[in-house]
Amino acid sequence: MATISQWVEGARPRTLPAALAPVAVGTGSAAGLGHWDAALALLALLVALFLQVGVNYANDYSDGIRGTDADRVGPVRLVGGGLATPLLVKYAAFTCFGLACLAGLALMGLSGDTWLLLIGIAAVLAAWFYTGGRRPYGYAGLGEVFVFVFFGLVATVCTAYTQAEKVDAGTWAGAVGIGSIITAVLVANNLRDISGDEVAGKRTLAVRLGDRGTRILYVVLMVTPAVCAGLAAWAGHRWALLGLVGLLPAIKPCLDVLRGATGPALIRVLAATGLVALTYGGLLAAGLAIH
Repeated sequence: MATISQWVEGARPRTLPAALAPVAVGTGSAAGLGHWDAALALLALLVALFLQVGVNYANDYSDGIRGTDADRVGPVRLVGGGLATPLLVKYAAFTCFGLACLAGLALMGLSGDTWLLLIGIAAVLAAWFYTGGRRPYGYAGLGEVFVFVFFGLVATVCTAYTQAEKVDAGTWAGAVGIGSIITAVLVANNLRDISGDEVAGKRTLAVRLGDRGTRILYVVLMVTPAVCAGLAAWAGHRWALLGLVGLLPAIKPCLDVLRGATGPALIRVLAATGLVALTYGGLLAAGLAIH
């Protein structure tokens, strides 16, 4: 029976910046557009957090029953490590999805934006079929698309719109920037797992690109947010350039990846990338919030 600490580690807390940062950027953008709402921001954060943890448990379940987690370097695998039954992990995933839906319904009710229902349904389906179902798209190299779209664009833009009832070029630039860093988290994770995924038949984007191509992709994704901060400043949010300061912690993980970091060293890269999501997201949010 898995301990509480193992369940917590199985939720992969290092990935939670992927939920926090887009909501921060979206709320900062809403403030800069003239109105932000703490209650709506909190509900958006709960949706993002529960969805992120749900995805992590769903991946643990699906990869575990397929045997792709049998020999991995990285966080605890509840199913693959024999620490919890597949059914319990599946229940944990759907409990998180259910809580995300409840928070989403509350967000929809308070904001009056009924179209959020369709966005929520799409997000939950995308989260499950990432590694679940007969033909998981994460096994076909499309996982990065899901992460960029839902944890980058959708999370940021919807957070801003539900509070300010409008978005601008700065909102979209911030969404692309933070989405790129969050996607880099997944790229670093899949870079670490290339050999195991290839043997297991999991054709992630990293497997398709190969080691060198994946390392280049990681660096490109970590540089893109700098361009986005510049675009936001050009669009009238000059304080968005604060985001560049938040990218300073990205220098070391980028150098580590380019120098060929593998195994446990990539776990440190993964943690560092999550930190960059927080520093960049926090400072960019502050910059967008300044009128």
